Amino acid sequence: MSQHGSVSSWVEAHCNRVSFALQVFPNDTKSDPARHLLAAGRLAEALGFDAFFMGDHPAWGLEGWLHLAALAVTTTRIRLGSIVNCVYYRHPVLTARLAADLDNLSEGRLILGLGIGWDANEFANLGLPFPPARERQEALEEAITVIQGAWGEEPFTYTGRYFQTQGAHVTPPPLQRPTPPLLIAGGGEQVTLRQVAQYADACNLVSFDLAGGTDTVEGIRHKLGVLKQHCDALDRPFDSVLRTHMTGWLILAENKAEVQAKLKRYFPEGLEQRYAGPWRSFVVAGTPEEAVAYYQELVEAGLQYFVVETLDAADEETIRLLAEQVVPQVRPSRSMGS
Repeated sequence: MSQHGSVSSWVEAHCNRVSFALQVFPNDTKSDPARHLLAAGRLAEALGFDAFFMGDHPAWGLEGWLHLAALAVTTTRIRLGSIVNCVYYRHPVLTARLAADLDNLSEGRLILGLGIGWDANEFANLGLPFPPARERQEALEEAITVIQGAWGEEPFTYTGRYFQTQGAHVTPPPLQRPTPPLLIAGGGEQVTLRQVAQYADACNLVSFDLAGGTDTVEGIRHKLGVLKQHCDALDRPFDSVLRTHMTGWLILAENKAEVQAKLKRYFPEGLEQRYAGPWRSFVVAGTPEEAVAYYQELVEAGLQYFVVETLDAADEETIRLLAEQVVPQVRPSRSMGS
């Protein structure tokens, strides 16, 4: 993936600016979610978002690779990917195949997101054991090795603790050379952020912490500081890693009364009942002015690229307000790119 000292073209295009991507995972879309999802992807391209992402939850949501393939042939510019593909849900050779095919189908627009998974119930749905976090982190590292190997010039054989393959050779390889951009999600300070520094083109942090840790802007600043320490230890330029962030559900409306009406419609049981504890910061609801302040504070903490998720693919108002009234008002920090 990334080589120390080098900067991928995708990172280079976004490291000195503030950029936005859209993620839609339409579990709360009441009718025809697939049609609305594809329409949201095409709208995201028309409105100028850099990328369109989906989540990877095949046990309880729309299958990401399938719908991203549909968007690959109905869009022309916007990048496509998932935040993030769980390395346990598919053998890494299958992930390598799907990624290469999507990169070719989209003419070089894939961003490959990888992570270790977090939903124990979904692992059970898929008949998979749910190992401890450290084992899942080790499996992620093996998966990267296998994916890279399967894209190589020669058949690739590997025997690891978690994954094995004999003579894997994915052809044609991805169109983007040497590889598509790799994004690794997670904020684990000892392992995950070290893996980002060692392998990835981008990190992906969140403002909520399922492990019960800090979910403040200061917490984001701290995580970025840890990432820089790992980069320094590996002699890798910190600015060769794009610093990305995912908002949980963003809900926008023109005024506070309309925001409250949306919240009541989506969460009739009450927002506090649905998202409590470590999830309490998962929903960001407000007016465009409030959203600008929210993202500007994160920019000042050191973030460069925002993946904004909407819970309803049919909520075109949120997508348009984000593109037209929020994105143009969020400014780069003075230290961006340094």
